[in-house]
Amino acid sequence: MFNNCLDGLLVLDLSQYIPGPFATMTLGDLGAEVIKIEPPFGDPMRHAFMEGEDGISPLYKQLNGGKKVVKLDLKTQEGKEALRQLVKKADVLLESFRPGVMGRLGFDPATLKDLNPTLVHCALSGYGQTGPYAQTAGHDMTYVALTGALSQTGHADSGPVPIFPPLADHSGAMQAVNSILAALFRRERTGLGAFIDVSLFEAALSWNYLSLTPAAHGQVDKCGQGELTGGGAAWYAIYETKDNRHFAFAPIEPKFWQNFCTAIGREDLLARHMEPQPQTDLIQTLRDLFKAKTLSEWSEILLPADCCMEPIHRPDEVLNHPHVEERQIAFGHEIRYPAWVDGLPPVERQPMVECEITDLLSDQ
Repeated sequence: MFNNCLDGLLVLDLSQYIPGPFATMTLGDLGAEVIKIEPPFGDPMRHAFMEGEDGISPLYKQLNGGKKVVKLDLKTQEGKEALRQLVKKADVLLESFRPGVMGRLGFDPATLKDLNPTLVHCALSGYGQTGPYAQTAGHDMTYVALTGALSQTGHADSGPVPIFPPLADHSGAMQAVNSILAALFRRERTGLGAFIDVSLFEAALSWNYLSLTPAAHGQVDKCGQGELTGGGAAWYAIYETKDNRHFAFAPIEPKFWQNFCTAIGREDLLARHMEPQPQTDLIQTLRDLFKAKTLSEWSEILLPADCCMEPIHRPDEVLNHPHVEERQIAFGHEIRYPAWVDGLPPVERQPMVECEITDLLSDQ
């Protein structure tokens, strides 16, 4: 079973909102025990975006499934002492405070190392622990704006649009998980703990190599006009149908373009596949063509043609898609760990459990 890979590991989660909880949820999916430590007023994510029947956001429950959740006031001596006891037993501590806050609470990296020399401490922040932006507030969209990715994402006529799902939040979470697992692997060989400084901005920046590398060579595309941003190539774009639905169209390779042209009986388009970009005229030709039929009609023609076409599904349609059901990843209320191992699907997460600190200390 893949969900027991990290059995016996204790993770302390002092993070809020999306990035840190997503990272520790992933560690929990791999078998770690996760204790989420929240301030007395709780994680604001409890009431974010939507409200459940019990007043708690289902998104908060998704991010914290399988965790033990406790409220602890780290500004009090009792709260500090309780955290010290937990740190001594923990393998990993992940926190998402602004740089310097952990130190002011009495838990700077040196103090944590003294308490537990083998601890893997991951500080997950917006811009990192050092540098002129270290204390700058931000959210996903502002982090991605600084990476240059937003300048490419959008439409030539109306400009940039936000990226969804949040790119920096989730790339940062995965960078934290990767770094923590690497540090744990090193600890197995050396016995050494680690202090890891992960920046949401830098995680997203590293994913933007597709525009940063060309920029270093003097090539910068306009918003929405690159090969992979929808306005440069007719063969990698989103098109609208007669019934005002949309589909993604990506016959990049010649064989897929040929399959497309054959399926619609337009062999005259074969030679236009690699016209110079931006392929403005060809894009308009396809726009006019695709507006002549409904999404259902185009799906009947193009899905069997093996030409890299897929309808743009609404979230409620995704949950009922036969492939999603077969793969056992999404079950409406829960999106599970996205991998099968040894022929077995991901397992269901246990619900989060609200705990008292006295119960947790006695368990340890």
